[in-house]
Amino acid sequence: MSAVEARLAELGLSLPEVAAPLASYQPAVRTGAYVYTSGQLPMVDGKLPVTGKVGGEVTADEAKDLARTCALNALAAVKSVAGDLDRIARVVKVVGFVASAPDFTGQPGVVNGASELLGEVLGDKGVHARSAVGVAVLPLDAPVEVEIQVELVP
Repeated sequence: MSAVEARLAELGLSLPEVAAPLASYQPAVRTGAYVYTSGQLPMVDGKLPVTGKVGGEVTADEAKDLARTCALNALAAVKSVAGDLDRIARVVKVVGFVASAPDFTGQPGVVNGASELLGEVLGDKGVHARSAVGVAVLPLDAPVEVEIQVELVP
């Protein structure tokens, strides 16, 4: 077991299976020393645990937990092409999309769920640049979607 996966276990988490693509794309692609994930939905066992807009049917706290799930799914996608999460030199960027009710403006707090998970699991290697964007709708009516970019050690 890698050190990163051991840390996940300490947190009571484990890597899920990589979510099957919903269309014509790969969950993650490696180019040189970088891995780029596709947007990861908060799938658990192949299903969305909740759907709807944040600030409407979904609370900000629920969405923050869903963003954690997205980040965990993104780490699984990274492992699928990197082979070992201990090869992560650093998380370079996180982009979070939040399906938002018209008056919801707490997107950064929601995406903190993903950022905080990466920090808990990877320590200083999890510190990253980030965007948190409100959108009208996401695939399958998911409340949140997260993609990450990581740099690997040689």
